[in-house]
Amino acid sequence: MIALFEIFLISIGLALDAFAVSIAGGISQGSENRISNALKMALSFGFFQAFMPVIGWYAGINLIELISEFDHWVAFSLLVAVGLKMIYESSDGKMIGTTLLTIFLLSIATSIDALAVGLSFGVLGVEILLPALLIGSITFLMSFSGFIAGDELSEILGKKVEVAGGIVLIVIGVRILLEHL
Repeated sequence: MIALFEIFLISIGLALDAFAVSIAGGISQGSENRISNALKMALSFGFFQAFMPVIGWYAGINLIELISEFDHWVAFSLLVAVGLKMIYESSDGKMIGTTLLTIFLLSIATSIDALAVGLSFGVLGVEILLPALLIGSITFLMSFSGFIAGDELSEILGKKVEVAGGIVLIVIGVRILLEHL
């Protein structure tokens, strides 16, 4: 049986990608609507990180084997595309924005690992409600604070720091791809 402390550590591990992406999101935004944008991103990331383990828990071995063959390519493609867009738009003064589509795609990309964690919980006979709530809550808190931290960095270092945010997304995407190849 998995202890609560272990579920807490798993939750932090799953939230780290969302945290890094939230920092990049905060960097790409101006201070306009900062709290609103931070809440949108944190709520979306937290929801997907909580929901994906539930899907994995219910999915079963056959479905996850099908998904695991290409999930890393999906995450890689989404993160690199958004990262390149951030870098491109930093050069012409535009911001990537916190559109619902962008947040949705990033939420999926950062929560694919949570699907596999949910599957492992199901195989181990772990009830899913508490882990899902803990994973979602920790992701929400880390994503919100990451967005605010990114926004503060952009105010201190200026607009060109968006390039660094784009590079972070690309590095996360490459890391995900390399871990699965």
